[in-house]
Amino acid sequence: MNIQQLEYLIAVDKYKHFGNAAQSCFITQPTLSAMIQKFEEELNVKVFDRTSHPIRTTDMGLEIIKQAKIVIDGVMELRNKADELNNILGGTLNLGIIPTVSGCLIPTEIFDFISANKSIKLNVKEMTTENVLKAVKSGELDAGIISTPYDGAEEFFQTFIFNEELMVYSALEQSDKKESFVIPEKIDVDKVWLLEEGNCLRNQFEKICHLKENSTKPKNLDFLAGNISTLIHMVDKMGGLTILPEIAVEQLSDLQRKNVARFVKPFPYREISIIYYKPTYKQKIIDELVSFIQHSLSSKLNYYKNPADFVSIKAK
Repeated sequence: MNIQQLEYLIAVDKYKHFGNAAQSCFITQPTLSAMIQKFEEELNVKVFDRTSHPIRTTDMGLEIIKQAKIVIDGVMELRNKADELNNILGGTLNLGIIPTVSGCLIPTEIFDFISANKSIKLNVKEMTTENVLKAVKSGELDAGIISTPYDGAEEFFQTFIFNEELMVYSALEQSDKKESFVIPEKIDVDKVWLLEEGNCLRNQFEKICHLKENSTKPKNLDFLAGNISTLIHMVDKMGGLTILPEIAVEQLSDLQRKNVARFVKPFPYREISIIYYKPTYKQKIIDELVSFIQHSLSSKLNYYKNPADFVSIKAK
């Protein structure tokens, strides 16, 4: 028995498919199958029922998988301790990020972080807040970056990362705007593009402007946007307006930046935090990642120039 066999067991239990499990472990399917069969013969247990489709983990196998995960966690903690003793920041972090943050953080702060820390590997998934919470709780993810406070997130450990202003992106030319500040009550709800239901940024925009419906789209268009860049494209092409997180402004062209306006004071802002189910051997990576992002963004964001001018908008 060896550590690799335990990792293969866990992979097959997760994917319920030998081929997909082998691909995730970067080995051939025959090799993975042979290693698992050798494990079963050594312990005289049948972990998987290969006759069912998808593959089923047996009752005895479930107990074996549970113990295998404990062993793998122990091995990873041992490796982390060795890194600490050698003063090395390293390891793998499985991280989920909500779409309205990932598109801005990944090409800049996340990329710069892993470039500066060659011993760290980040496996990043773009996921909705609800899916991040589920994946962190199940152990599929080590941590998740979401907008807080959020109902259900209070059962996790949280580390604050940054606050960012919520702004308006409008198709109106700047010269057509009477002022650079938008009054929520004066927004025409028939000209608003929103993200799909369940997106925390949509919830925040609705709370700011009491929005519930948008009829800018053609009557024969059933459209659900899943990310900010799509909404910006729709505003550019079809008119109207949408909400925009401040970190997204950096990705706009000079021409597009002229279409960004602020709300009236107090300026609405959202809080971005990283959540994790319990402190783990990966805590040092999480802490270093948070510190890196904070150092990168704190001097760029409006909130930190005068926090008293802002009011928090809860994600859900």
